[in-house]
Amino acid sequence: MSVWDALDRRWPRRWPLQPVADSSWVAQEPTYRDAEPAIIDAALKRAEARPSGNWYVFAASGEIGSGRPRGFRVDGTELVAWRDSWGGLHAGPGSCPHLGAPLSEAAVDCDALVCRWHGLRVGPGAGRGWKPLPCHDDGVLAWVRLDGVGGEEPLDRPVLAERPPRASGIAAVASMVGVCEPSDIVANRLDPWHGSWFHPYSFTRLKVLSAPPPVLDDQSQDRFLVEVTFRVAGRFGVPVRAEFSCPEPRTVVMRIVEGEGEGSVVETHATPLGRAADGRFRSAVVEAVVADSSRPGFAVARRVAPALRPLIRRTAARLWRDDLAYAERRCALRNR
Repeated sequence: MSVWDALDRRWPRRWPLQPVADSSWVAQEPTYRDAEPAIIDAALKRAEARPSGNWYVFAASGEIGSGRPRGFRVDGTELVAWRDSWGGLHAGPGSCPHLGAPLSEAAVDCDALVCRWHGLRVGPGAGRGWKPLPCHDDGVLAWVRLDGVGGEEPLDRPVLAERPPRASGIAAVASMVGVCEPSDIVANRLDPWHGSWFHPYSFTRLKVLSAPPPVLDDQSQDRFLVEVTFRVAGRFGVPVRAEFSCPEPRTVVMRIVEGEGEGSVVETHATPLGRAADGRFRSAVVEAVVADSSRPGFAVARRVAPALRPLIRRTAARLWRDDLAYAERRCALRNR
């Protein structure tokens, strides 16, 4: 018996951090037999059939500060967003209705925008040829409602997943852009079988315990249940059970249902950006990690949350650099 095996046997199972045996990547149990394309495609179609109310995530809440506006794009629509003197979020068309100046370069005055080209004022009270758009700040992400883009029956608020309480959780948001469509990003997240093969630096001991069949009668069972160990440091990891589900067409939520951090979520939002100058379609991945724990030691983590957030964002970005390659490949194959 090796020293590591002896350590594994003696290690208290009640501790959240557990030793992980070092094993060969190629020695893993293959998952291609279980990862049936029909299962993933059916789960994607069910997600796309759910209502979104024409709401789109366009930024992290923290990206939009007071004092100056920011420009964004959703499915070819130019947007501008800013905050008023009370911190309230506002959004609207990003082009000045007079001669098309970028309102992302406007000045903020009395909670309105003043165009730098000719002084046209627009804002919450509208303006000449300009109308604000419905927007929502959920405390972690900023949303905008685009009825002309979505074409659905509008909803007053976006469809939001349940999260840990804001007072106890730590939230961090990472964003990346890929040459693909939102469906390719969602399909990637609805394939949990690739986790320990494609991301061995982050996941090990991954087993899909249950997956919804292609034809599903009970919509409440439309989830993937996974047992996995998240690698933390070297040969140590945190084993959990997690579920993957889609509350609306462009969102996949991974929620820890058993183990350390129970109730913590990773929300993956896929936002269409539109076609770039090269004619290819772009989509943004906006991923929000909201972590929580009932352990007393988590209070220390909350106190150093500003230092932890960059580390969380870096981890998410590393995963999505790989997964966007997966999504882009899927898009390229479909469009050949």
